[in-house]
Amino acid sequence: MPADWSDLRVFLTLAREGSLTAAARQLDVSHPTVARRIKALEDQIGARLFDRLPDRFVLTSAGEELLTDVKAMDRAAESIHRRSAGLTDTVHGTVRLSADEAIADFVARHLPRIRHGRKCVEIELVASHQLANLSRREADLLIRQDVPDMAGIFTRKLGRTVHAVYARPDLLPADLAPDSLRTLPWVGFDEAHIYMPGQRWMMAMLDGIRPVVRVNNWLLLREAARTGTGLAVLPCFMGDADPTLRRLGPPIEEAHTEQWLLVHRDLRVLPRIRGVMDAIVALFQAERPVIEGRGPALASAAE
Repeated sequence: MPADWSDLRVFLTLAREGSLTAAARQLDVSHPTVARRIKALEDQIGARLFDRLPDRFVLTSAGEELLTDVKAMDRAAESIHRRSAGLTDTVHGTVRLSADEAIADFVARHLPRIRHGRKCVEIELVASHQLANLSRREADLLIRQDVPDMAGIFTRKLGRTVHAVYARPDLLPADLAPDSLRTLPWVGFDEAHIYMPGQRWMMAMLDGIRPVVRVNNWLLLREAARTGTGLAVLPCFMGDADPTLRRLGPPIEEAHTEQWLLVHRDLRVLPRIRGVMDAIVALFQAERPVIEGRGPALASAAE
């Protein structure tokens, strides 16, 4: 009897994750369920698929051979899932968009514009640093500052976002010299997110002084700046839109990012996804002065 696909999915997940706990978390089942399904699959196939080590599960030679075929089955299942979207009413339905929280916040402010003329389309907006898998339809559209090395992905450049220093008016320094800026409290990202735009510039400027508060996302960083906790590097489209904040100086030259819209090639022709894509491209084009920090006048210490 051929192996059940649901058991093979458990096998594939365990092979990818390497532990029962991680596989159970991915599959949203219990730890014993994973172990039981793997044992049943091994009994059915008549071969041991994993060596059980103290800290992980390692594929045996039989498991390696099976993995090749199961990966091919998984790719085929993903393709069927994607293409099935085109077999239904493609004008109606849901479009799931994933972006980091700063871009998601920007998009959320303009949802009426995106949905104009598309009332039959529902939008799921997900704020996440994690790269959703377009092949598995964890998202239909991604907005990211880097183009990942993923097969079957269509990309469209949206524009360049810039970043600058922001603070509440009562925290504005006497001048913008580094010596003056270093005397003030700063808020920034934690060590795990030091790759965020402007963070390395800030750390170099502070010359070893750590931010007094460290967070893990842009919305928390903006809120900390709004409350007067300290100065912060923020995207200009986020900082300029906040009436409680003032921008200090021009955008930071080395703190800019290119934003890209990503979609799987199997989905980009669907009318509902194509329509949302066109609306997002139009939004970024219309708001180009905002995302490039060419909106309001710069704050000065004399204000």
